Amino acid sequence: MATAPIEPPQRLVSSLSGDPESPVRQWLDALPTLVQQRLEAWDLTLERVQAPGGRSSLVALVRQKDQSPAALKFPVPGRVSAHEGAVLEAWDGWGAVRLLRSDATSGALLLERLQGGVSLRSLPEAKALLEAAGTVRRLWVPAAPDHAFETLAGRTEEAVEALRTAGAPAEAGPLVDRARELRRALPEGSDERFLLHGAFRQGKVLAGERAPWLAVGPSPVVGERAYDLASLVLDRFEDLAAGAGAAAAARRRVAKLADSLEVDRDRLRDWTLYRAVDTGVREVAAGDRQRGELLLEFAAWL
Repeated sequence: MATAPIEPPQRLVSSLSGDPESPVRQWLDALPTLVQQRLEAWDLTLERVQAPGGRSSLVALVRQKDQSPAALKFPVPGRVSAHEGAVLEAWDGWGAVRLLRSDATSGALLLERLQGGVSLRSLPEAKALLEAAGTVRRLWVPAAPDHAFETLAGRTEEAVEALRTAGAPAEAGPLVDRARELRRALPEGSDERFLLHGAFRQGKVLAGERAPWLAVGPSPVVGERAYDLASLVLDRFEDLAAGAGAAAAARRRVAKLADSLEVDRDRLRDWTLYRAVDTGVREVAAGDRQRGELLLEFAAWL
């Protein structure tokens, strides 16, 4: 059992709303109690809270009753995190971290312990892309007809409205218009209904014992594979942009990943353009103008 007060990592505290009346802030204030309750209910021994941790969850390293290691995760409550346990259960450890237990009331997930400090980003770029492609391929399983997950059309509907109102740089207007057009057309242009990770990138693939690399932190959505793969195209885009012939290198990356995973090149290019513009506009709006404008430049190369 825990012998000291449980403190949420500062990165998590800083990333959440400062409004004391907001539900997320209330959840954050209650988090130490929620963690302690789950430790007692599941007979877990706390080793330590992972720090600096992420901006959307608290993860504690724990020992189970039989002394086997595990990770206790509390995602920030929300529409997407509500389905994290369900998608991990559907994958059942195939390409992803294995779900050991879950609690619907608190949102707690007990997961197999991975090497949190070792992700695919620790590998050279070419090797990391190869391993990432192999991992994401395993996650793409057909969604059940009666699935309860969000669809790609539904998820991007809100995003395209945000694009219109986010205040993108004036010179990015044609790119934003193109991204909005693609958002409307792309979901209707494919009949693929795969279970997707939704937030896949190299940093979301950690080293494990059961398998060399396993995905974590899904934001599950049902749709076509090119959507998931687009975020992999954008991974470590700063490194690509810093090299010679960056525009040609970006297009080669699209072609290479599309061909290796049997995804249509044009659709992958279009989804990548959309996701680059969407993320770039959000970064500019959040104050990171340099990163945002570089993403918009990446979109223009495509």
